[in-house]
Amino acid sequence: MDIHSTEEEQAEAIKRFFRENGLSLALGVIVGLGGLYGWKAYNQNQITTAEQASDSYTKLVEGDDVLSSADAFISENKDTNYAALAAFVAAKDAVEAQKLDVASEKLSWIVSNVENAELKAIAITRLARIQIAQTNFDDALNTLNAPLPEAFNANVAELKGDIYAQQGNKEQARTAYQAAVDAGGLTGNPLLQVKLDDLAVTSPAA
Repeated sequence: MDIHSTEEEQAEAIKRFFRENGLSLALGVIVGLGGLYGWKAYNQNQITTAEQASDSYTKLVEGDDVLSSADAFISENKDTNYAALAAFVAAKDAVEAQKLDVASEKLSWIVSNVENAELKAIAITRLARIQIAQTNFDDALNTLNAPLPEAFNANVAELKGDIYAQQGNKEQARTAYQAAVDAGGLTGNPLLQVKLDDLAVTSPAA
């Protein structure tokens, strides 16, 4: 099972979020404190902190072993967006190294510590994929029952369909896959139609 095979749009969403919000989040706080004394000192401190986190993140991802360095980076930069981004990268590397427990740990950290609903939803759906790969189906269903933005309805329904299909619950799987189709899941994902067609009910010959 390719855990990231249908998540190209999610990967782009992560990149877009950090591209649009990386430094601007800190600057937004600064603007809100504009009327307070010490604004200039606070301004410079926030910018410096963001720049340091950015430099450290670049060194992390360009290093030879992200997994061995990720925990320290996340701990030192837990109050910045780069900690979440590092956790995503570490989770991806862990999956590629077949260290699914490690990947699960990193994604669980994101779910527990990131406030942005879209990033949290991406982490939740990726965590569910890992749990499915580990055949932890009940855990995966519980993970997917978390409240997520409407844009993730198709993804969630398809993942539930995958769980039911692997459990042999063809009717539930078909219902879930159809819900994914109805939620727009066929866009950029022709495999969903294949899954649904494989479970099509055929009428007996007359």
